[in-house]
Amino acid sequence: MCPRVSDEYKQQKKLEILRAARRVFIRKGYTRTVMQDIMEEAGMSRGAVYAYFGNVEHVFLEVLRYDDQEALRFFEPDSPHSMWKQMLDWIKKQQEDISLIHHSLVLARAEYFLSSSYDHAKQGDPYITERYQITVEALCGVIRKGQEQGEFRPRLEPEAIARYMISFLNGLMLDTFQLGAGVTCVPEQLESFLYSLGEMLNPITIES
Repeated sequence: MCPRVSDEYKQQKKLEILRAARRVFIRKGYTRTVMQDIMEEAGMSRGAVYAYFGNVEHVFLEVLRYDDQEALRFFEPDSPHSMWKQMLDWIKKQQEDISLIHHSLVLARAEYFLSSSYDHAKQGDPYITERYQITVEALCGVIRKGQEQGEFRPRLEPEAIARYMISFLNGLMLDTFQLGAGVTCVPEQLESFLYSLGEMLNPITIES
């Protein structure tokens, strides 16, 4: 009889595969990655990897989910920090990600979302269609809480501000990946972005 393994053990193994797969997707992109690459990176057998994931697309979708969950940790509802501070910390993390743009999933994401696999997954996996809205709602939550606490006096609807933030940062990341930070002038753009965000949110006090 095969020994039973705990849920904690299985979750740990799954995370090991996801972290290994993430490194592969960063190096090779989505279209050039095969399951053998992930097995070798994780140091696991074919059977061990296929026990958790059926194919490359399945792994990639779980990597996206893992990355999204990590990013949303910045928006903790019970954080002792002000909402503006949480917002600044999140933007700082985006800046760090942009500075490491060629060590990120930008290429793999772009390849996947332009692939035929994406059209299929969009219909079959609710998370694909929900992940953008999840980020919008997380940002809206911060804005609305800041508004309730009297910290923000938004000049626009929270949802409009949230969508603007996502579009700006996604566009800056993609442009920087394609053209380089010297061309896109990331610090200057982010300074302008923070200025416009301050004008939209109209915070009572701005913490640096």
